[in-house]
Amino acid sequence: MEKPLEYTKRLIVFDVEGVLIPKNRFIYETGKSIGLFQLMKMLFIGFLYEIRLLSLKTAFRHIFYLMKDVNINSLTNIFDRIPSKPHLQSIFSRLKDRNFKIALISSGLPSTIVKTFGDSLGADYAYGIEIGLDNEFLTGKISGDVIDYKGKLKVLLKILSAERLSPSDCVVVGDDRNNNSIFLPEVYKIGFNPDFILRVTADKVVTGNLSGIIPVIDNEQKNRSPLSKNDVLREVVHASGFFVPILAGVISVPSMALLICVIMLIYFISELSRMNRKSFPIVSLITKNAVSNSEVYDFAAAPLYFAAGILLTLLLFPTPASSAAIAMFAFGDSAASIFGGRISKKPFLFNKDKTLEGSLIGFFFAFLGALFFVSPPIAVFGAAVAMLFEYLPLPLNDNLIIPVVTGLVLTLIV
Repeated sequence: MEKPLEYTKRLIVFDVEGVLIPKNRFIYETGKSIGLFQLMKMLFIGFLYEIRLLSLKTAFRHIFYLMKDVNINSLTNIFDRIPSKPHLQSIFSRLKDRNFKIALISSGLPSTIVKTFGDSLGADYAYGIEIGLDNEFLTGKISGDVIDYKGKLKVLLKILSAERLSPSDCVVVGDDRNNNSIFLPEVYKIGFNPDFILRVTADKVVTGNLSGIIPVIDNEQKNRSPLSKNDVLREVVHASGFFVPILAGVISVPSMALLICVIMLIYFISELSRMNRKSFPIVSLITKNAVSNSEVYDFAAAPLYFAAGILLTLLLFPTPASSAAIAMFAFGDSAASIFGGRISKKPFLFNKDKTLEGSLIGFFFAFLGALFFVSPPIAVFGAAVAMLFEYLPLPLNDNLIIPVVTGLVLTLIV
């Protein structure tokens, strides 16, 4: 029997934003506190980084320059108001019981904040951005290893050297490509709600609650998770996309597209309100009862991608191709999400948060949905295309790319 990692690993390293606290929340809250115009500039800089037009170092130099003259105590107070992931104290305590040294490495937070946060959790090491201060006010200048190219790797090697450990003694938990440099071959790599890059390189993928890393570390077979009311409501909303092409046939495609845009705008405003701990009539109630565990404290962007995928498919492709593509997406993806992980936990090689059983179930329901609009042979082919792209670890959100690609393929063959 394979030994638990607690007996073979001695150091565990956590990314902070996206793993221990909601992703990008610190930048959002800070920008909001210093003015709407500054916030919009910060978000734009973040967008340029996400599409790889700016390096991490350049992006954060611009962002922290916008924070010039902000008091460090104000930043600390902002961070303290950001909700951390549930049960962090318990998770860290359990890791300590397994004799792990714990390190936090952040390339988006000031080191003083990361160290205070680490101390509150009992972490042994904590690294962040070194910020310039003049009488407790930010000068706008930053430095430190964590913002350099492969800077997190430099920090990890320092910790390993101090502990007289090798990379094979280490577990790393990360969520995005900025952690790729410390996802070394010898390291045991856990992707937590990871992006497409880490889904490929991780040894294990954990979605939902961070406490899911404990069974992974203990090499336990993860129990099949029961359906929660949030799971059911979320997938019912997803499956209801099937009715979009039907309604478009009644009120016209342009009218349906306008309605989708209005709903997207209302949802966006509702999520901003939720981030500000305010409620938006009706929509906030639905969101509260439909978000996944990983989205409770984050801006839940998945519904926007979902709506955008349907909107683009509706506008770009003619019927019946667009109708079939939307139906396959709505039924297939929902069925795969509901049943896949509850039948098997054996992941695909290149996309470790997907399972073969889930894809087969998704294929079947996608086929059924398409039958309302196209012939059986075309429905089979379209469902196969949809499930292929569901399996592939792609840089774009699944909710956006699957209906559009399926619609394109069906347009060519219908």
